[in-house]
Amino acid sequence: MKEQSVLPYYLKKSDLPPDAPIRYEECVCREGYDPELSVSRTYAHEMLEIGIVTTGSGIHRVLNQSIPCESGDVYVVPAGIPHGYFRTASSEALTVRKLYFDVRDWFSGDVVDRDHIRYAYGVFRDNEVTSYAMLNAQTAREVHGLCDAILRELSEKQPEWKDAVRADLRLLLITLGRYVSGAIKNGSDAPKKERGMVSSVLQAVSERFSDPAFTLESLAEEMYVSKSHLSRVFKRITGNSFSEYLKGIRLSHACMLLTEGDLTVEEIVGRCGLRDVPSFYHSFHRYTELTPSRFRSVYGRSQEENTVIHERKEKIMIILSEISANLQRGKAKIVKEMVQAAIDEGCDVEKILNEGLLDGMNVIGEKFKNNEVYVPEVLVAARAMNMGMQVLKPHLMANGVAATGRICIGTVQGDLHDIGKNLVKMMMEGKGLEVIDLGTDVAPETFVQTAIEQDCQVICCSALLTTTMGVMEDVVKLAEEKGIRGKVKIMVGGAPVSEEFAKKIGADCYTSDAASAADAAVGFCKA
Repeated sequence: MKEQSVLPYYLKKSDLPPDAPIRYEECVCREGYDPELSVSRTYAHEMLEIGIVTTGSGIHRVLNQSIPCESGDVYVVPAGIPHGYFRTASSEALTVRKLYFDVRDWFSGDVVDRDHIRYAYGVFRDNEVTSYAMLNAQTAREVHGLCDAILRELSEKQPEWKDAVRADLRLLLITLGRYVSGAIKNGSDAPKKERGMVSSVLQAVSERFSDPAFTLESLAEEMYVSKSHLSRVFKRITGNSFSEYLKGIRLSHACMLLTEGDLTVEEIVGRCGLRDVPSFYHSFHRYTELTPSRFRSVYGRSQEENTVIHERKEKIMIILSEISANLQRGKAKIVKEMVQAAIDEGCDVEKILNEGLLDGMNVIGEKFKNNEVYVPEVLVAARAMNMGMQVLKPHLMANGVAATGRICIGTVQGDLHDIGKNLVKMMMEGKGLEVIDLGTDVAPETFVQTAIEQDCQVICCSALLTTTMGVMEDVVKLAEEKGIRGKVKIMVGGAPVSEEFAKKIGADCYTSDAASAADAAVGFCKA
């Protein structure tokens, strides 16, 4: 349990890793409520927050509104909305259980559109900035149970854990939506248009406060309203001037940077969109009643903690660099050992994949394209890549990391040559693509049926004999007959194949070498 900071905007540490797809914390809010509290002293997150009051009673301050809250109340707050929990003078500490996540990371369609009535499964209605539900004992147990299930999945990461989390999140939002008993609007007496305008401003501040050029004037121009009108509306609905609110957000972020890292004051000023160092010192002291160095010593990590973290980061960077370099040299055994070392150091598996293995293969691909290395070097590098992937793959699967695209590849019917096809496959896997190798002598029906059943974005056909080139056209025609031509790209290649031939048969792409084929496939999958 952690006591709420005197600067509530500061994003408190979670028991989950900082790069977790969901953040969780339990807060003990001991700070007493002050009706004169500036909205800039409350906090806002870049994610949707579900806050469950578990013990005590107090005040939930949302913008300039004060809402009494007690055990059993649940508040759902979208990203960018300033708010905070406080105890009243007559009550003991307020305990709040919080879950944060980005709706876009877990859902799609109307559910992630903030302007749609189904946003977050209908928890919000009519441009609300916060929804709340008062739960009975049975429903409270259900809600807490869903939160516990999500946390278990996040910590244990069993197979298909992301699907389980997504299902629990969906059920949690739907359950809360059924019990929503009220709404907090950003200025309940203001017209809906003005409430929407202020919501857009708050969202813009949360996303762009670090830009020193971001001002009320520039925002008013983007929104096609006058600066004076936007200023009046913002002040009336939030209770704060825009400049006061923006400065508070920037200083609050500076507090976070001071406590969680070892950045210099100059670096912090630059990252927070502040004007200059002297004015930062003056504003920071007025905001916190402490100097930046004193604030860091009171609330920040110890020098020993920062040293340990810095040394660990450097060690991981060295390991990743060694993985890339040894992969390029084809040192498969060393690559395998270094991948395991990175895992043992707690390095994120996606980082190992992208900045270690794929980085090395990308270098090899570019050199091959520029005739700086040849087929033997590519083959030994690909072998080293595969050795590293053998170690990494179980961890990628446990973390739910998906390939960037899926390809089916093969040498066409009547042709048994596979060296070129195998080289293309290795290059594509080196780009992070999942490649289904159909082998040689592959019939058009096999290409198309595999693409349908395995949901492939690309079919890749290879041929070395001029007598088998016609099979590629059969693949294109069959894809059209099966109705997948609009969803699947068809790539062709091989010694006798040319750009003109590819256009003639209606293929989407021809490349002259394996590295270019891998680049093209990545482009098709991203599109």
